[in-house]
Amino acid sequence: QVQLVESGGGSVQAGDSLRLSCVVSGRSFSAASMGWIRQAPGKERELAAAVSWSGGNTYYADSVEGRFTISRDTTKNTVYLQMNNLQPEDTAVYYCAARWGSYGVVLRPTMYDDWGQGTQVTVSS
Repeated sequence: QVQLVESGGGSVQAGDSLRLSCVVSGRSFSAASMGWIRQAPGKERELAAAVSWSGGNTYYADSVEGRFTISRDTTKNTVYLQMNNLQPEDTAVYYCAARWGSYGVVLRPTMYDDWGQGTQVTVSS
């Protein structure tokens, strides 16, 4: 059974940092392209960042480029999202997601196979 378990969310002030973690179990982590997808109240899901199976390719939404960094640690079956200089518009539920058997970055949220339960990030001004 595949499980993706996120952690690291919380309530912070504008300008603060958070690091989200997602531990993957039940299937070979190295065979998955990973993404962090966020959804704010009343808005559509947005792919914030994605990383290829090898970690060699990444994607960032324009809204987070230069502030967020996605990375993966195969030895820990974990993908991270380092979020710096957080802003109120970053407030959302952040989901970790996996696409199996894909070598490149996966840009469409609907293409991901498995999702975590989500972790809330709230940024106040």
